[in-house]
Amino acid sequence: MQKLRFSSVFWDFGGVITSSPFEAFSKFEIDNHLPKDFIRKVNSTNHKANAWAKLEQSKISPDEFDELFKEESKSLGHEVNGGEVLSLLQGEVRPEMVRALEKLKSKNFKLACLTNNFNSGDKNQSALDDANKERLEIMNNFDHIIESKELGIRKPDLDFYLKALEITGADPNETIFLDDLGINLKPARELGIATIKVLDSNQALKELTDLTGINLE
Repeated sequence: MQKLRFSSVFWDFGGVITSSPFEAFSKFEIDNHLPKDFIRKVNSTNHKANAWAKLEQSKISPDEFDELFKEESKSLGHEVNGGEVLSLLQGEVRPEMVRALEKLKSKNFKLACLTNNFNSGDKNQSALDDANKERLEIMNNFDHIIESKELGIRKPDLDFYLKALEITGADPNETIFLDDLGINLKPARELGIATIKVLDSNQALKELTDLTGINLE
């Protein structure tokens, strides 16, 4: 029997297992008369040291993020409370992606979740909050959960991926990584990891089927 080329699959969470928070951002912008993609503009300005970067590396609390994001957004023309933005992050679970995850687990693939997240307060639970039973059940499918809030570094920092490979023991040449942001995929490709940019579930599962040789559609 021919050995499959790939033995490990790394998954982002928000925008892959769940719907993209960008959808919620867009609705928020319309409802609050903000320019299109304004929240993404704030997030991408000074992206290595802004409020988002500090929150996802556990350098500030959600309350501190609220104030810092407010300052950053105001400097770009529109004051937005950071706490309101955090409340948009949950997303809806994509059951077809969960089924694919479970099928790969049954085929003995090594599975890891690579996510940028934060230590949440009571009001703003991160996507991986243990209090969320549905998400906890999903997380039980993973052999490893690699979180920015625990490592103190985040995607797309190359060290994040090196640490993920070290923790999982995965061979980069036998690993696939799914993420909805191209900026997060580039460092993985540089390490020899095959990447899938998730635009929607159908497209992602077709590409994952092609790479693994397992029907996940």
